[in-house]
Amino acid sequence: MMAAASKLAGYSLAQADLLRRAMGKKDKEKMAKERRNFIEGCARTNKIPEKKANAIFDLLEKFAGYGFNKSHSAAYGVISYQTAYLKAHYPVEFMAGLLSNEINNTEKISVFVGECKRMGISILPPDINKSGLKFMPEMWEGLQRPDSRGTKAAPTLPPIRYGLAAIKHVGETAMEAVIRDREQRGDFISLEDFCTRLDSRLANRKMLESLIKAGAFDFLGRDRAELYSCIDGAVSASVAAQRDRLAGQVSLFDEATASTTSRKRPVTRWSEHEKLSYEKELLGFYVSGHPLDAYVDLFAAKNYRPIASLAGLDDRAPFKVAGSIVNVEKKFTRREGKPFAVLWIEDLTDMVEVVVWNEVYLKVADALTAGRVVEIKGTLDKREEVIRGTALEIRSLALGKTNGANQSGGDSSGEPVVLLQFSPATTGNELRQVREILVSSPGRRPVQLL
Repeated sequence: MMAAASKLAGYSLAQADLLRRAMGKKDKEKMAKERRNFIEGCARTNKIPEKKANAIFDLLEKFAGYGFNKSHSAAYGVISYQTAYLKAHYPVEFMAGLLSNEINNTEKISVFVGECKRMGISILPPDINKSGLKFMPEMWEGLQRPDSRGTKAAPTLPPIRYGLAAIKHVGETAMEAVIRDREQRGDFISLEDFCTRLDSRLANRKMLESLIKAGAFDFLGRDRAELYSCIDGAVSASVAAQRDRLAGQVSLFDEATASTTSRKRPVTRWSEHEKLSYEKELLGFYVSGHPLDAYVDLFAAKNYRPIASLAGLDDRAPFKVAGSIVNVEKKFTRREGKPFAVLWIEDLTDMVEVVVWNEVYLKVADALTAGRVVEIKGTLDKREEVIRGTALEIRSLALGKTNGANQSGGDSSGEPVVLLQFSPATTGNELRQVREILVSSPGRRPVQLL
């Protein structure tokens, strides 16, 4: 249409775009003005009679009623075909690109990591000696890819290595400097080596904390909590090295500093809960394990349905699942203002949204907190694109028991378990202090930290 206006009426591309916009929005006032301009332009440019120019404009106006929608559909159709082709023939490269495109959004990264798992693509943890700036396929000898027709599946798909810039609180500029130094001078051999080779303005405490918590230094074979305790010494070494570089000197104390900060220290190891919480916070998903790993036997004994299989059920079908509460949104109904909740629950296969209406919510409100492991009986809602569940019954689950707490929060048969629930604002140091108290004063009842 823009080309027709340009050729027939002498429109510039800018003028033709204004015509397109007026037709697309069906603005009658602007359309009447454009009709006059079009007729005058046709007469001036190609000596087209007014009657014929009017008829041409009517055709363009009629086309605008459906042409824009169809052209948009065609464009999106081409993009959909291209992405589907890439996902089918180059699944690892495609998913690496998709993850890299959302490098600053850990929530979307978590969703795409779940899709990678479904496709049989594993995600390797970040490593300062192996990771690129963004997500990259990590190839090794013996791996094959599908043939050009995609008819032969690869025996093993290569994994994707987590990108350094995707770790929260590290900064893309700093990670670019890390990779540049690594390429020029080789792999880093210690935390101290890492710090002294970088500008001290980049190797700050916040960055080092995030890298250690995310597992980027696990190749050293040192416990993360013990390595974390060495940060102050490593930062001091970085500042000293930077000062010596600016002065054009070689420090006589580099070796002594490295020896001091490399020495293993007696520290309290992080609990598995702490370790996994840090990974989830900084990476968007769990790398070294999953909080539900300890519940595998319990889940198997109770024969819960995997959340990933809910998509195969019919609308309104009953289900019984178990998992960890990821997030809770507490709301009120519009008309009566009754409280209810929307929560997201995940197991080892997938995540699903569950609505807890007022009648059920009032019985379990105190138990609906992030990190709590629960059993949910409900019905499926597949009327919209997103699969949701409606909770009919919710029970808390605890290790070492075949039953969870009932809906009212009371305890069922079996050895009582003391549940200590912490807010998201609880620091790692506070958790370690609680753990030390519990370890030093053991009792007869098991304690579960949530």
